Order: sequence, then structure tokens, then C-alpha cells
Amino acid sequence: MPLRDIASYPPQEPFSDIGAKYNVEVQKLSAGIYGDTFAYGGGPYQEVAVFSAANPNGTILAFMHGGGWVNGYKEWPAFMAPALNDAGLTFVSIGYRLAPTVSWPTGVKDAAAAIRWIHDNIAEQGGDPSRLFISGHSAGGHYASWLAVRDDWQDEAGVPADVIRGALPVSGVYDFTPGNGMTMRPRFLEGEATNDRDASPLHTIAKTPPFHLSWGDNDFPHLIPQAEKMADTLRAAGGDVATLTLTDCDHLAASYECGKADGQWLPVALDWMAAH
Repeated sequence: MPLRDIASYPPQEPFSDIGAKYNVEVQKLSAGIYGDTFAYGGGPYQEVAVFSAANPNGTILAFMHGGGWVNGYKEWPAFMAPALNDAGLTFVSIGYRLAPTVSWPTGVKDAAAAIRWIHDNIAEQGGDPSRLFISGHSAGGHYASWLAVRDDWQDEAGVPADVIRGALPVSGVYDFTPGNGMTMRPRFLEGEATNDRDASPLHTIAKTPPFHLSWGDNDFPHLIPQAEKMADTLRAAGGDVATLTLTDCDHLAASYECGKADGQWLPVALDWMAAH
């Protein structure tokens, strides 16, 4: 099945000003880029978009969109596919259900189910399931990091313990506990206060696959210290960690950089994945 028309999705929360700007720009960047849609669950948000390389080298990058856990579509990151496919990577964009329709941990469980689909099916698209890297921007970077550092979801999802070869979060969120610098508690964490710690990759590191963390030098003020602390904590736990500050990039520009073949992020990320 081809990619969905974004207008066909059930309604989401109204976009913030920055979200509306991002929605317009990424749809423009992704216009005319085609992929295939596959369902891993019963709802329209429980799908993956697969962009296959003409000459695949086996490496897979699974990516999750941002949107503050209340907005976003798997079609948003399509603009990343051409440069990744040209480099031989199989690119997969993961959709997941959003708040306030669902709350923690439903969205990340959706992502885990998508990882299961990728592991079981991606060989048909030229991917090697032993070379699955996971990434995401903003809220998607949070989910990618959470899946990478935890050891308590793989059995339930039906995937190997080492299914994630490495993680490359971009402008991710790593800490929801008091003092994290955020101005409000995200809506997807509604309910128990214990959700704040459970959802925080920074405080629940049980595994340390290789990490490549990126952020913009003009990113949201709370995200830069969170990323630096996440990198330090992973290193202290024995992790293989690289970091990259994207020059002249705010939160949105850090995302756009991920689709530029000659940009700051993509060549570095490709070299890093090749080395791991």
C-alpha cells in the first residue's frame, strides 16, 4: 500500500505555532517521495513506511517522527529517504498512536511492535535485521532512546535482546523528572507520577548499545543539557557514545538537516553506522 494522504488520518490535537510551521515544511520537503505502507497493528497510526534502496547494503535505519507525542505522521520523515537510499540504507518510518487518545506507555509499545515487524519482514525489502539502527527527532528521539536502553520490552515484543544495533536520537528528550528544565509535564504522561521516571531514558539505563546523540546549537534550552547529561551517563555506564552539535540549527532545522546528503548530520551518521 502506498503512503497515506495525511488528510486521511483521524484528527490530532491542534498544532502549536512551531508544529504548524514544521508540518508545512516537511510536507513540502517530502512531496513526490514514495514508499510502501505496512500495518503492524489495527489502527491507522500503527503502520510503518518503508523506503527501499535500489542497491541495499543491509543496514536499516528505523526513524520516529517528533510532534510532542500529540502530533505527527509516519509520512513526515519521508524527505530523509532519498539520501539514505542512495547510500544503500533501507529507511523505515514508524508511526505510533498519540496522546491524548493514548497515554504512557502505549506509544512506545507501538514502536516496539513496529520493531518486531521490521525484524520479521525487512529482509524482503533488502534489510538485514541484524543491522537495525533506531533513530528519531524530538519525541521520536525519546522513544528511540528508551527502546535502546531498556531490557524489559524485547521478550514481550518477540524480538532478540540485541535487536537494536545502535541509536541515533536527534534533539531527543531524555528526562521527565523534576528539574529537567521543561516548562510543563507532557500530556502523554498523564496519570501516575511514577511515569515520569519510567519514561526517562536517562534514569532507566539497563543496556548500552552504541549511541550517536545530536542536537542543534540553537535547540530548545532544556534539550541541550539533557543530551549532554545523557551522553555522560551512558559513558559512565560503559557505553560507546558519540555526540554532534549541529551548527546554526534550531529544533526544526536539526530535523531538516537529517535529509541533506551533504549536510552536517547525514554523512557523519552514515560513517558512524558503517563503523558499528
